[in-house]
Amino acid sequence: MEPIERYRPIVDDWEAFRAACDRPLPSAIRVNTIKATVAGVRTALDEAGVAYDPVDWHDLLFVLPEDSPGRNWPYFHGWIHGQEEVSAVPATVLDARPGERVWDACAAPGTKTTQLSAQMDDTGEVVATDNNLGRISALRSNTERLGATNVAVTHEDGRNHSLKPFGGEEYDRALVDVPCSCEGTIRKNRDAFDDWSLSHVEGISGVQKGILTRAVQATKPGGTVVYSTCTFAPEENEAVLDYALAEEDCRVVDYDLDLTHRPGVTEWEDEEFDPSVTKAKRIYPHHNDTGGFFCAKLEVTG
Repeated sequence: MEPIERYRPIVDDWEAFRAACDRPLPSAIRVNTIKATVAGVRTALDEAGVAYDPVDWHDLLFVLPEDSPGRNWPYFHGWIHGQEEVSAVPATVLDARPGERVWDACAAPGTKTTQLSAQMDDTGEVVATDNNLGRISALRSNTERLGATNVAVTHEDGRNHSLKPFGGEEYDRALVDVPCSCEGTIRKNRDAFDDWSLSHVEGISGVQKGILTRAVQATKPGGTVVYSTCTFAPEENEAVLDYALAEEDCRVVDYDLDLTHRPGVTEWEDEEFDPSVTKAKRIYPHHNDTGGFFCAKLEVTG
């Protein structure tokens, strides 16, 4: 049996889901408001001869039906950045504000980091953490090209993140877009399931639990933590939330999202999860012609 078949019980329209997984994923871009405006980018893309379609749910996103995000001068000047449509969901849900302190726990290569910086008008502070030096190089390159000057980069494992270099002050918000089995990227990574194993899913779930609990600990009472993955596996999604709810002072809260989605699942194989995980959102490829994604919003309760 194909590994993807294990998700048949939790997908609403299996045939549509499989058909969507077999289609290539359209390219998309985000307007970088640190350097440009939506109107300015529209004009620039017109001048460059790049076709684009607006995205209904997000004013700063465009789909490029015939082109690659990096093959035009607006990209090189930092006016736009290539960003898959559902990749913009976590930072949008986190809703960072100007002047705040925000932790991006798994930051490289910087797509969501720079989205947070733009939300904050390049003020306050975004602490961008990653444990991979090669990917940190890409993170630094992207922050420089996009003009995000409020970003401080740290090389460390998010599970052991220290507040000491930043005065010990807790964060207003934290984004936890964790490393995962990447099943939801099947439309752009055709080999996503080639080396799939349940042991990898279960192993990386332990890493995810550690990073999420550290994010809750490092965020102020009343602060917001967003947890997200690009995988379908409940072991990496609802099970991780269930663990954090049991171990830390936090709760899952609802949020609005103008994308078709399904609620988190409360049962999977032999496990049952906290009923509040239904407030998380599962985005499947056939819902909005995107990749697959999972996103939950938590409030730190103290």
